[in-house]
Amino acid sequence: MKHNKLFSCLHACSQQARAGRRQFLKLINLSLLGLSLMATGLSISVSHAQTSYPDRPIKLIVPFAAGGPTDMVGRLMAHGMEKELGQNIIVENKPGGGSNIGSELVARAKPDGYTLLLGTIANATSMSIYNNLNYSTERDLVAITQFMSSPSVLVVNPSIPVKSLDELIAYAKAHPGKLSFASSGAGGSPHLAGEMLKLRANIDLLHVPYKGASPALNDVLGGNVSMGFMTAAGALPSIHAGKLRAIAVAGAQRLPQLPDVPTMQEAGIADFEVSSWNGLFAPAGTPPAILQKLAEAALKVITQPEMQKTFESHASLGVGGTPEQFKQYVHAEIVKWEKVAKAANIKLN
Repeated sequence: MKHNKLFSCLHACSQQARAGRRQFLKLINLSLLGLSLMATGLSISVSHAQTSYPDRPIKLIVPFAAGGPTDMVGRLMAHGMEKELGQNIIVENKPGGGSNIGSELVARAKPDGYTLLLGTIANATSMSIYNNLNYSTERDLVAITQFMSSPSVLVVNPSIPVKSLDELIAYAKAHPGKLSFASSGAGGSPHLAGEMLKLRANIDLLHVPYKGASPALNDVLGGNVSMGFMTAAGALPSIHAGKLRAIAVAGAQRLPQLPDVPTMQEAGIADFEVSSWNGLFAPAGTPPAILQKLAEAALKVITQPEMQKTFESHASLGVGGTPEQFKQYVHAEIVKWEKVAKAANIKLN
């Protein structure tokens, strides 16, 4: 009798366990089904968000003051891309910190394609000259496409008795410490270009920084500073008026506006290119489909004949290209200027 009761008890427990296990497996299956449906819904939602992009206005951060050359390019491109994307692009100027304030703002933004950055060469030079940056161009931003590029021109005040790069180098060596070069500010590309010339030509030049390109140009024009690397657009009127003497173009090829002025390589210093450039960036993590859509829209604007003429009128070249091409270009610029900054011991707080 005792054995029968024990058997009945065990049998009942076994049935309860099996029932419990079936209930447990049923709950697990329901949970997995729910998760699957959630994932499918999320996938559909993300896919819809990307294919319908943009469905609201886009914000373009220009990390410089309104009215300058970078701001002008940003507004021209924003206007053209609005027509291609079918949405407003609102330009917001966030100047300060050598463009780092605006750049960090975008680097910390949601990677959904609705906050973009008009990045410049400063996003390459800043990586090696600032001690305490809170963002990284290559880590926190993703390149979309390059808008334009404008080569710098090495100019001297006509009072300096030189007409070629060889003569300039010879004069600097014969008069150590006498020549000076102006820049738009410590750590900017005109400053780094002057330092690169000092290193590559082994000459002594005094750096004179200013708060902007205009006062730097004015003091070279006035003879207070001997020379400087100036943007082609800014220097051309003074060159054509005979108020500045162009020594060499720091680009891959001669400028159509200065056909008789050699490139730095033609003048004797190989691999010496200094160009002001800008392009479109987004926060890292932005979906590739959105990046591609933005790149295609920008390229359509850049290749328009009217836009090409606008760039040419400012001694610039419309570039375009894929996100990968722009990414590689930015990386090469970061590496190049890091070497110069390290050799010249340039560091800013």
